[in-house]
Amino acid sequence: MSSTLCVMLVLGSWLFGFSVVLIDFIGVRRLNFCGPNIIDHFFCDVDPLLELSCSDTFLIQLLIYLLGFPIVFIPTTIIAVSYTYIVISVLRIPSSTGRQKAFSTCSSHLIVVSLFFWALFSVYLVPTKGQSSTMSKILSLLYTVFTPLINPIIYSLRNKDIKKVVQQIVNKHVYW
Repeated sequence: MSSTLCVMLVLGSWLFGFSVVLIDFIGVRRLNFCGPNIIDHFFCDVDPLLELSCSDTFLIQLLIYLLGFPIVFIPTTIIAVSYTYIVISVLRIPSSTGRQKAFSTCSSHLIVVSLFFWALFSVYLVPTKGQSSTMSKILSLLYTVFTPLINPIIYSLRNKDIKKVVQQIVNKHVYW
């Protein structure tokens, strides 16, 4: 991958992300708010903000679903296809030790990515009617806080030195 392609991919991602947020911002900016101004959430997300509006929010919610579908499903499809090719390649490795090592490397990434996209899918693409605000907050915590928090932990557990220290700590507390 060249530096130019890398920069273009980063700029494309940023521009796409900012465009989606700008579209949401413009839609929410046109709403009227006439009730309480306290959002029942731990950050200012679009859905809790729409609940405060006394305007009709149908078009904005439709826009969120229409934008959310490709934003969630395109990366998920790319990752699924990539992992299909990876699994096919790994199964061609002649030694079982090599296959086990390759699957071990890929499984941690797949766990983190699956958790992230499952939470994102649940928050933005599953209809929120009947879903409690507590559940929405928990799912939002999963993709905004928990996934980035466990990411370095999962990847560092593949390191032999860190595994040894964790095992010593567990043994110390279990047999203490």
